[in-house]
Amino acid sequence: MNIRDFLDQDQKKDLLRLLTAGSVDDGKSTLIGRLMFDSKMLYEDQLAALKRDSKREGHAGEDIDYALLLDGLKAEREQGITIDVAYRYFSTNKRKFIIADTPGHEQYTRNMITGGSTANLAILLADARKGVITQTKRHTYLVSLLGIKHVVLAVNKMDLVDFKQEVFDQICNDYKAFATQLDIPDITFIPVSALKGDNVVEISNRTPWYHGQSLLEFLETVHISSDRNFEDFRFPVQYVIRPDLQYRGFAGKMASGIAHKGDEIMVLPSGKTSKIKEITTYDGNLDEAFPPQAISIVLEDEIDVSRGNMLVHPDNQPKVNRHFEAMLVWMDETPMDPYTNFYIKHNTHSTKARIDKIQYRVDVNTLEKSDAELFKLNEIGRIVMTTTEPLYFDAYKKNRQTGAFILIDPVTHNTVAVGMILDKVSSDSLPSRITDKEREHIVKQGSLISTGEREKRYGQKGQTIWITGLHGSGKNELAYSLEKELFSMGKIVVVLDGKTVRAGLNRELDYSPSDRAEHLRRVAHICKLLNVQGIICIASFISPKEDIRQQVKEIIGKERFKLIYMNADVEFCRANDKYGLYKLADEGKLSHLAGVDEDYEVPENEFINVENGVGNIDQVITQMGI
Repeated sequence: MNIRDFLDQDQKKDLLRLLTAGSVDDGKSTLIGRLMFDSKMLYEDQLAALKRDSKREGHAGEDIDYALLLDGLKAEREQGITIDVAYRYFSTNKRKFIIADTPGHEQYTRNMITGGSTANLAILLADARKGVITQTKRHTYLVSLLGIKHVVLAVNKMDLVDFKQEVFDQICNDYKAFATQLDIPDITFIPVSALKGDNVVEISNRTPWYHGQSLLEFLETVHISSDRNFEDFRFPVQYVIRPDLQYRGFAGKMASGIAHKGDEIMVLPSGKTSKIKEITTYDGNLDEAFPPQAISIVLEDEIDVSRGNMLVHPDNQPKVNRHFEAMLVWMDETPMDPYTNFYIKHNTHSTKARIDKIQYRVDVNTLEKSDAELFKLNEIGRIVMTTTEPLYFDAYKKNRQTGAFILIDPVTHNTVAVGMILDKVSSDSLPSRITDKEREHIVKQGSLISTGEREKRYGQKGQTIWITGLHGSGKNELAYSLEKELFSMGKIVVVLDGKTVRAGLNRELDYSPSDRAEHLRRVAHICKLLNVQGIICIASFISPKEDIRQQVKEIIGKERFKLIYMNADVEFCRANDKYGLYKLADEGKLSHLAGVDEDYEVPENEFINVENGVGNIDQVITQMGI
């Protein structure tokens, strides 16, 4: 065979990505080192260095310390443990391999998550003398969380228990009893001695009772091609290629599914449709493409497509939503601040995101769930999240490529967390963002100008006049009439109303209970900031819930907050509806409209009650004491 044929054959071999995990001293690095050594995958200079280092700093006595092939950090060699993720590549005649040797210590959980994020298979080691321990269960849970479908439990150090079958069988039974709680479809058990080489590359005659494959034989033959999702076509656009006027291609990596020349496609989020004209690669055009190929797609029609968009089949679309639940792994040294607006990177799409609620934190050692207000380094839990722009996603269990994301700190730009999407969440079930914790979190800003000095200069006290009532009750008419009258009196006054605020600051929020609470929370903070500066703020908002109005009052400050209730019945409001919202609600085209499909709670202690219309402006100003 000439070199060209050899390289061509090597190119066609498929790739298996795997990780190893286990407790400290279970022999992960030794097992991989032995695998590479016995499969004749070491160069002469590597072998010479390994023998030399084994004598100088090895932990295997007179034997070669195969762990030194992977434990490259000085601290790892001194302690005889793995700290960082070590990646090693080797190949056999049947398959190519990339191995991630991950740390066993609990404090390095994030390193294991990193190493396993792209793995097809996990080798978990158990010490034959100790059996299934807490670390084994923890690593199994993490493997299940990462969606790895194939697990090998390598029961190591069988030479130290005289290769007894009953020891191996007991460990297998204990592991099966635990693993049945998790979603791992394929589990294989192999008794090995990494130090002596038993059942690593070749079947050992010291385990005549074992009738399975050696570890290398299993790795060479395990079927992984069907693990990828070939059903759901997902193509995140990474780059638009335009070398000349004749060519406009959309480049990216096939996340899942199969694309054929001539297929009808849809662009998200625009919903525009076209057909695939060409599938281009560096080596030429293709009739079809599949994951994980990097390709460029040319469409028959000139439609707007840009980075962050996704191409899908019209009859098989992902979920498009701003709200979803996910499992989150916190990876930053700094504990989570749940009030931060993070950057979220999902495939090629980036936007902002907030954490609405932490459902629970998982103790990865016991699988017990507990309440939590934040996550610290290596902690894992379930969260509810909302993004500024919609994401196009599938559940991580169904599609790892479109179900995973990372969170980025907006100040440091560090990757602080990784997440696996579980499912979308109805906006109706989202929690309110106005909480006791948030009120405590409000930071008081200092100024060289005191509030008293501002009030003396402006001749007024900063306060908020909050006008509430049904849509069409006359809130805005009263608000702007008040503004004009106060302005004519020389007052400094600002009006905030729902339509204006939603057109800019809150344009990404909808009318669901949770988003409405967030909408009013932001308005309350604006009012507070204006009041501190000595400015009178008039806020005109439906604000139908009493508890939200009370929370707004607490944010602004009870001494600055005055409530006007526009006391008008639904019939009056319908007649005064200038935007046709009641008609849209009656036709089912609009939801969450107070007085139709959502209750309006009448204020318990309003400052002024205005019935059916604007009323007497002078009387209102007098009652307000301005």
